[in-house]
Amino acid sequence: MNPELQSQFDEFDKPPIIRRKLLPWWIKTFCWIFMVLAVAAIGSLITNLFEPSVHLSLYGFSSDIAYSGTGLFIIATMLLKGVAAYSLWFEKPNAIMIAKIDAIVGIAICIASMFIIPFTIGDGHISLRLEILLLIPYYMKVNKIEYEWDNLESI
Repeated sequence: MNPELQSQFDEFDKPPIIRRKLLPWWIKTFCWIFMVLAVAAIGSLITNLFEPSVHLSLYGFSSDIAYSGTGLFIIATMLLKGVAAYSLWFEKPNAIMIAKIDAIVGIAICIASMFIIPFTIGDGHISLRLEILLLIPYYMKVNKIEYEWDNLESI
């Protein structure tokens, strides 16, 4: 048999590789939450065309108007989280890179929300953002599985 044809048929004999199995249950759960949140973010843009007030809040930032600077910032952050969740859930090759960017952006926004905003706009009281307690382990976990995620194709 032609070696070229044999190598093509060998591909069908391999079991499918499921990268999703590398993710712990809590990341899988948040993937669904953030995919729904991204759809809701798009829905808030549409709703705000007809309804004067749409309450948005994420990482300590909040807005009642979707078409404001803060509102668009919140929606963009929600969409980034949704893209990262979609990429992880559907096992995209660049999912880990997007997830790391999402985690770093989230941590930076949380730090800004805790330390910068209270002294510039707020009353000077620092509040601990609990989201950061999940963002740091999230970054550590996606960093840990990055090598295996990227190299599953060669198995």
